[in-house]
Amino acid sequence: MLPTYGQGNSSFVAAGGEEGLRQLAHDFYHAMDTRADAAVIRAMHPDFLDESADKLARFLAGWLGGPSLYREKYGPISIPRAHGHLAIGFAERDAWLACMAQALNQQDYASEFKTYLLQALSVPAERCRTQD
Repeated sequence: MLPTYGQGNSSFVAAGGEEGLRQLAHDFYHAMDTRADAAVIRAMHPDFLDESADKLARFLAGWLGGPSLYREKYGPISIPRAHGHLAIGFAERDAWLACMAQALNQQDYASEFKTYLLQALSVPAERCRTQD
């Protein structure tokens, strides 16, 4: 029987907990740093990505049913509000999702979880869109 992602902490566990999410965030920002189609969204970030990777890993931990690591360190967050000042259109949203797809493919996650997580992340990615 397949695990039921999105219930309790099942997704957090499937992602390898905090360590797994830190690796995912590292691989995500490496993709953003190296993909030509991500140049525009890379330019929206600081030169050094350590804090961005920390924030992403911490956000994902709580979002996937694990501990509220983002809130513990940075306080509450509204993802759309946090990105509201940025020019995010369809191309930027899709570039973000392409970076995440590349990072997910590098993880030792079940293929069903990779599919689930990319589909789930498309919702907040779309909610961050401010243009088009």
